[in-house]
Amino acid sequence: MIISLKETAERLKTANELILTAHISPDGDAIGSCLGLKYILEQLGKKVRIIIDDDVPSFLKILSGYNDIEKPQEESYQADYLVILDACLDRVGSLVEKCKAPVLNIDHHATNDKRADYLYLAAERAATAEIVFDLGQELGVEFDKESATAVYIGLATDTGYFKYSNTSPHTMRTAAALLEKGVRPETISEAIETKDFAIVRGLAKALQTVELFADGRAAGLFLEYDLTETIETTEGFIDEIRIIDGVDVAVLIKAVQPEVCRVSMRSKVTDVSKLAARLGGGGHKKAAGCTIYKNLYDTKHYLMDEIIKSLEV
Repeated sequence: MIISLKETAERLKTANELILTAHISPDGDAIGSCLGLKYILEQLGKKVRIIIDDDVPSFLKILSGYNDIEKPQEESYQADYLVILDACLDRVGSLVEKCKAPVLNIDHHATNDKRADYLYLAAERAATAEIVFDLGQELGVEFDKESATAVYIGLATDTGYFKYSNTSPHTMRTAAALLEKGVRPETISEAIETKDFAIVRGLAKALQTVELFADGRAAGLFLEYDLTETIETTEGFIDEIRIIDGVDVAVLIKAVQPEVCRVSMRSKVTDVSKLAARLGGGGHKKAAGCTIYKNLYDTKHYLMDEIIKSLEV
């Protein structure tokens, strides 16, 4: 059922216990949205847990509440709602099966499959964190510096620090309101952009796999499982090839298991969300992803063919 922002706020207001979750391979928006909404709900006296079925990147340790994020451990969970942020049901892992509560889905991806019991979808928002800010306004909750920082990180990471085309006047007004709560953008960018030596070395190895295809209109990074295992995060890797002159579509494929590859795509013009949706994933016109259950070699050549077809349309 599609519901409004007001109806979403009302459902959250009437609940007592909630579990918040987001997609596997969580990014700044996924975690920032969860922590921002947790703060809102706790101000309303709710009991809230964040459970993510994946590792949370260490660069997000700057966020208050980072250490409270759990992984699924129990056989079953009880709550008034399972709130899925920044994703649809099939991207959150085992928690959907372990928590039998009604699903309240809050998302900004136009490719959302709309299978949740209740869905608030605002595709015009640059980040789910932007929706969380709207919910705070609707519920009359004022953010403090720590919660505002979480929401700001969601905004900043999903807009490429406000340089992507999804940045709107509302996005900038939201960011300004968060800055008024004491958020320090220079502290956040420094913390997020600071990388361990091992990650920098991993980036150097990843860049050695770069290939141009589709007559130079596409570029890819292709990470073998052994390499992926040595890199804590590939956050930002795809941006290093997206900037290549003449490239419209950039793709990062990493083998997370010998027969499982996670795919991230970015574009300047082509709608990569349509391609991702055909492959069981989703996202935005210029930023999308999916999981393909093949080895790296087969995934690479299959996806290269699909990207070439998309560029020919």
